Amino acid sequence: MVLILKKRLTAAALALTLLTLGAPVSRALGAPENSAACAILTDAASGETLYEKHADKLMRIASTTKIMTALVVLEHCALSEEVTIERGWTGVEGSSMYLAEGETMTVEDLLYGLLLASGNDAAVALACHTAGSVEAFAELMNERARSLGLISTSFRNPHGLDEEGHYSTARDLAAITRAAMENETFARIVSTSETEAAGRQLQNHNRLLREYEGAVGVKTGYTKSAGRILVSCAEREGLRLICVTIADPDDWNDHKGLYDWAFGTFYRTDALGPDAMAFEIPVISGAAPAVTVRAERDFSLLLTRDDTLSLRTEAPKFVYAGVTAGDEAGRVIVSKNGERLGTVVLRYGSSVPVDETQKLSAAGRFLRALFGD
Repeated sequence: MVLILKKRLTAAALALTLLTLGAPVSRALGAPENSAACAILTDAASGETLYEKHADKLMRIASTTKIMTALVVLEHCALSEEVTIERGWTGVEGSSMYLAEGETMTVEDLLYGLLLASGNDAAVALACHTAGSVEAFAELMNERARSLGLISTSFRNPHGLDEEGHYSTARDLAAITRAAMENETFARIVSTSETEAAGRQLQNHNRLLREYEGAVGVKTGYTKSAGRILVSCAEREGLRLICVTIADPDDWNDHKGLYDWAFGTFYRTDALGPDAMAFEIPVISGAAPAVTVRAERDFSLLLTRDDTLSLRTEAPKFVYAGVTAGDEAGRVIVSKNGERLGTVVLRYGSSVPVDETQKLSAAGRFLRALFGD
């Protein structure tokens, strides 16, 4: 049995977030101008680049370094661990949560101070608590960057103050942020506008949380030599985007403009999955009259306007009893504008044993003789 399902979408399939389907494609599609030296806008679900500008240029990244700092801490420490502040961790240059020697607080308190107040002292305290020294912690950061496949990033400290050999790119920052936002605790902290931690009232430096609908994080950064750096994340109607600008004097407005363009141009939709693609096939001589068939995995499409998505379903018209749940039942061939994008396997959703009490009709006996049990 071959079923042809065609959908005329109000937006076009740009890429499939499925391993068996093609690699992401970068398209600008009339993105607005911006003031950044380097910039990138990516789809958080797939990592696909929607817009880029000098995204692979090595740059200083200031306090956006703390995205990786927080991710490494969260992967090595429990939130409830207590940290007693040492003298060498206080009075660090730049932004601070004003730690005092001898006071004790939790890792979670320090993470709020790191990500909301951008405390350089919190960064040093967390680094030394986690790895014993700033140098050892920086190596953990570099190991995590390598685990993400990043080759244009090098960390020398946990706070982002200017230091030789400490750099990244807009593209790598977006990848680090994508990994960090998959951590529920990280995502919760960076989406917090203000809170109290360790007896301190902390307010998030990220103005987009208060000024842009759908903003959910993540981190600002600035040094005189690096300029203004902003990494943000916003989500609307199931589409989550990550935007990075480096050396951008108008970063707040540039992020808003890029998001307005992207949310007006793209949206994410479920094209195929266990619920979207499910149908029944009749079972001959079975304990049940039919078996449900489903696509083996969910995937979604990032869409823009006016393309045609075709789903060609290839599956048998009927099956004999003895079906086993999980066995391959067929496939769906996915095409856009007549071009094949990939194939998704269909599998039986349940097992259907033979019902020995049933007597086959003459047609059924003929089919069994012809095709076997």
